[in-house]
Amino acid sequence: MKAIITGFILCCSVAGFSQAAPYFTISKDSSRFQLTLKGASHLASLPLRCIQKEYPNKINHVAVADSDQMLTPQQMHPSFYGCFDWHSSVHGHWMLVKLLKEFPSLPEAQQIRKALATNLTAKNIEAEVRYFDAPFSKSFERTYGWAWLLKLQQELVTWNDDDARQWKQNLQPLCDTIVSLWMKFLPKQTYPNRTGVHPNTAFGLVFALDYARTVKNTAFEKAIIQSAINIYAKDKNAPATWEPDGTDFLSPSLEEADLMRRVLPKADFIRWFNQYLNKTALQHLTVLPVVSDRTDITIVHLDGLCFSRSWCMKGIASVLPKDDARKKLLLHAAIQHLQASLPNIASGSYGGEHWLASFAVYATTE
Repeated sequence: MKAIITGFILCCSVAGFSQAAPYFTISKDSSRFQLTLKGASHLASLPLRCIQKEYPNKINHVAVADSDQMLTPQQMHPSFYGCFDWHSSVHGHWMLVKLLKEFPSLPEAQQIRKALATNLTAKNIEAEVRYFDAPFSKSFERTYGWAWLLKLQQELVTWNDDDARQWKQNLQPLCDTIVSLWMKFLPKQTYPNRTGVHPNTAFGLVFALDYARTVKNTAFEKAIIQSAINIYAKDKNAPATWEPDGTDFLSPSLEEADLMRRVLPKADFIRWFNQYLNKTALQHLTVLPVVSDRTDITIVHLDGLCFSRSWCMKGIASVLPKDDARKKLLLHAAIQHLQASLPNIASGSYGGEHWLASFAVYATTE
């Protein structure tokens, strides 16, 4: 189907866009978004600025001795020390792999390969694995960072590329560590985290399930499905009108639905969804969040909310019947949310620039 350029061509000057250069296109039926080479190049430039930038750095670290306080971010995490924090570094790596896969002729291709080869060495990954053996580190980055790490490996596993095969091999011990920790955690998670930020349970399980199915880890897949059913299957009348919180970059209601459409057979999901979000709640979630200050490191999370809502809406719409009015509503809202935040990815403030491009790439490519 021929793609057409829409009104949300990225043209905001503060973001470095121009009216003459479309950065992505959209199909006529609004079901598919596609980055252009120029759009991919622009987005790739953002993690390349920070993937090997050590400071500023938000260290989520428990020190048990004075010597722990002396460690630099790169000493603690030789692979994932850049982009302000561990999880942002991980999904910055994912984004570069994704763009290089989709656009082999990227002008930044060699720069990307060099950065990935430098960071994803076997020696560096061994140090990352050891970090999880330290006291109080078993829950480090649970489960948001864990999810993005598995998403990175999923991208490498599905890429027919010599460099990717080496990076995949290097990264596997860390992935095995994360899967082992997650398998031990799932039976103990009596209640989900329904927050709109990092600990959100549904978001993590979505990425974990995608990884498990890609690598055919059936034990992990079954454990995820069972956990999702145990904690979400009976949910009804989600309080979506309470959303968003002031620092949300995920929608608790939509993330849960995006997980359950993967877990349940289609007919069962639609029955569940009918009881989970009523018309008023769903309509409320289509209202764009107000991002009052993009220089504020937590308020700018709401731009990320636009992207995550968009990919959830598209995913949920994909399993609804063609004649279901909610399908059109969700697809239209997905476009609106992208249109609102895509021009603001490169705001000039590091609080958003160190991570937002990854969300934009996932929203427009998955």
